[in-house]
Amino acid sequence: MSLEAFLYNLHFDIDKIQPPDWEVDWEDAPLTYKLYRGLPVVPFSPEVPLTLEGREEPVKPDLRGIGHFLWYVYGLTQCCQTVNALDSSEQAVDLMQSYRRFVPSGGALYPNELYMYLKMEDLPAGVYHYDVAHHRLVLLREGDFDSYLARALGNQCDVSACFGTVFVSTMFWKNFFKYNSFAYRLQGLDAGVLIGQLLEVAKRFGFASGVCFQFLDRAVNHLLGLSEQEESVYAVIPLSVEPAIAWFANGNGGAGDVSATELCRELTEVHHDHHVRSLRIKEYPMLIKMNESSMLESLGSFRQIAGEKNGNCEGQAVALPHVNQLSYDLASVCRKRHSPGMDFVLGKVSQLQLATLLKEATASFSYRNDLDGAQEKPESRVSLYGCLYGVEGIPDGAYHYDSAAHALRRVRLGDHRLWLQEGMSLHNVNLFQVPLCLHVAGDRDHLKTALGYRGYRIQQMEAGMLVQRLLLAASAIGMGGHPLLGFEASLCDEIYQLASQGKTSLIQIPVGPYRLGSRLVGSVHG
Repeated sequence: MSLEAFLYNLHFDIDKIQPPDWEVDWEDAPLTYKLYRGLPVVPFSPEVPLTLEGREEPVKPDLRGIGHFLWYVYGLTQCCQTVNALDSSEQAVDLMQSYRRFVPSGGALYPNELYMYLKMEDLPAGVYHYDVAHHRLVLLREGDFDSYLARALGNQCDVSACFGTVFVSTMFWKNFFKYNSFAYRLQGLDAGVLIGQLLEVAKRFGFASGVCFQFLDRAVNHLLGLSEQEESVYAVIPLSVEPAIAWFANGNGGAGDVSATELCRELTEVHHDHHVRSLRIKEYPMLIKMNESSMLESLGSFRQIAGEKNGNCEGQAVALPHVNQLSYDLASVCRKRHSPGMDFVLGKVSQLQLATLLKEATASFSYRNDLDGAQEKPESRVSLYGCLYGVEGIPDGAYHYDSAAHALRRVRLGDHRLWLQEGMSLHNVNLFQVPLCLHVAGDRDHLKTALGYRGYRIQQMEAGMLVQRLLLAASAIGMGGHPLLGFEASLCDEIYQLASQGKTSLIQIPVGPYRLGSRLVGSVHG
């Protein structure tokens, strides 16, 4: 199958990329976290702050602070036992146990891993892996890599002025074992949700940040000692307590056309032993092929692209009430965040709630990145649409959210819940109980024209980043959101008339009131 056909089927015809006889081998499932063996470790304090409000002015963090930061980004936060829905004739209780984090993940499989290049007084400078299972750092490579990393990023930001740099990677097998090649779509979205959480936590810690989607892949993977047949970095996020440093202002900063091959020669190759638990790892050739086709070998491949003006602006406008951006304790909101599934309960949503949800999600989504460069107010490459039902003072229908005008643009009136329900491949949410069914939309070409095959995973990451902002905003106003990929994109595109705009629906997020189902939850913190 060609890469072009693979991406089309991945979005519009999933059955063509899934083997009809695919069976999940749960007995041989991988761990949801990576475990290195035989390397130096640096434990974090098990005590974490239970609030992120009222923090002091930003200062260069110490080891304790980095531990708190990483725990709120990606640490184990809950042990959860859920009762699965059973037929009334069955007597046995079917319990499912899982370890959760503050970010959602498809199937709670968490295919991403976090690494950090740190330079702090109470820690040897070097590259570390965040060991989620033990809440500690694992030293992978000691040394000062400012010059190496700066060139791998095209000298787009002042790495020497950053106390640390985060690397978000994807381990292919961690969710391929369940989802087969559909994992490729999930992996980008999961990475984006994680990045969205990381940026929100960084704000609370007073860290300035920027997201690099473009870097010399093999040089960065080489620095971390990753096998590209198994795992690859998707995004790099430098962190600083000096907000005035230069971010993405000068392209490649006069670095010349450095190649990944040249950089790799500067560092000795390292191989580290790690444990994944699975004994029978199947091949995933399309994931490797997509990853290799997305890699950047030289700085000459780096691009800056602008977002597009809000589409559907010709639709009749429904003005939303003015709202200020929310102020909330992120720690509390993260603890309350819940994916309701079948626990949604149909309830009235006020215009003020809807306005707050949409305003907060889009306002908090603004972030520095290497695609926008130094643009003052770049247009977003992803946008929000929604099918509304029973919202106070707003006719039922499909709308586009015009964030610049803080208004809804009417696309199609009517109750679309039956249409949306029929378009779901797995009926794990009753959409008749959901007042807001939102969709993140983006370029139907998946940014391939401007960024090649790397554009697809970047688009999925940006969609995931917006999804996480929506989920946090929903939690802050007392509602739940449940991200879904098991929906028919072409049907939703028809509802919103997206094809004529060259756009498509990327992910579906039902949002609304809910009641908690039967589950036992224990918090994991000191």
